Amino acid sequence: MSPAKIALALGAAAAAAAALAPAAQARASRTKMEKCYGVSRAGKNDCAAGPGTTCAGSSTRDWQGNAWKLVPKGTCTRIRTPKGLGSLTEIER
Repeated sequence: MSPAKIALALGAAAAAAAALAPAAQARASRTKMEKCYGVSRAGKNDCAAGPGTTCAGSSTRDWQGNAWKLVPKGTCTRIRTPKGLGSLTEIER
């Protein structure tokens, strides 16, 4: 293979890697999630909402304290609802 073809192939590989980097970063950020209690609307919770519920979509009222949603890590305690802020642990409501 000529030096020019090698350089062209290496350039193409570098360009492809650079194009894929943002997509890889986006995928990585989506996996960094945490459970946030008390922030879901009725029937919009993620799985296992506590006693009396079975799984996703089973919360019976808005902002239910034992119902959780997956949110980006680090955002839960900044989410405001009419009942107060989100919590990383179950809330008595």
